[in-house]
Amino acid sequence: MMIENVTSRDFAELLVVWEDSVRATHDFITDADIAEFKPMIMAHAFPAVTLRCIKGDNQKILGFIGVAENKIEMLFVLNKCRGQGIGKQLLNFAINELEATKVDVNEQNPLAVEFYKHMGFEITSRSPLDDMGKPFPILHMSL
Repeated sequence: MMIENVTSRDFAELLVVWEDSVRATHDFITDADIAEFKPMIMAHAFPAVTLRCIKGDNQKILGFIGVAENKIEMLFVLNKCRGQGIGKQLLNFAINELEATKVDVNEQNPLAVEFYKHMGFEITSRSPLDDMGKPFPILHMSL
């Protein structure tokens, strides 16, 4: 699978992947939270990062990663595609090509925490609230 560039024309499809992944892995996030986050992600989060994706044979996006200033800001894979190496391939690209060395992970998403640990990241600190002030503890991890 090839890693491809993302353009603003892809943002709507990225948001579908984001929501699918969040609903499968972030059971602490409510429908109201998702509705609140979606417009902010489209308007602010996607444009603020370097985005790369992996597409399937049908040219649909299966997963994507966003990096800014050596930090992985987002990594999401369609739930039906998890466990197929897509996240690992995107993460390795971010580390090797985009010089990513840090990531913040929701503490309440143990699968993600273990994924990053398996990939060599270590917890360096913890914040009780996320960037929006919501009570979703964040683990700060580094290579």
